[in-house]
Amino acid sequence: MRTRLSTILSVLITAIGFATSAAHAAPNLPTRSSAQAGVWVSATPHELAGATWDFDISLNTHSVPLQDDLEKSAALVADDGKTFAPLKWQGDPPGGHHRKGMLQFKPITPLPASIELRITRASEAKPRVFQWTLK
Repeated sequence: MRTRLSTILSVLITAIGFATSAAHAAPNLPTRSSAQAGVWVSATPHELAGATWDFDISLNTHSVPLQDDLEKSAALVADDGKTFAPLKWQGDPPGGHHRKGMLQFKPITPLPASIELRITRASEAKPRVFQWTLK
């Protein structure tokens, strides 16, 4: 009976450990959106585990061409105020009225309690700010 209880406890502890690791490695974070100055921007954390932190980004408008250079105009900000530039933009080039792609950042360690993705558009006075709680 004692061996069986030890085995059950061991399995439960291991399962809890995996569940906790998975939650911190790749939390299920929602899409955040912002609409202003005739431009809709949305950001979705896609993968916050592994070699890069990936964010799906889309920009849509019906007024002006979207000329944003997201490798230069985006930043990831940790809860301690440290700012990180993107490693890469993989997506549609500047121009047009609809753009989508992925912004990649180096992972932040240790894992912050929260992060902000800031996108500064040349034609807007303030950056778009998208926030997520990680733990």
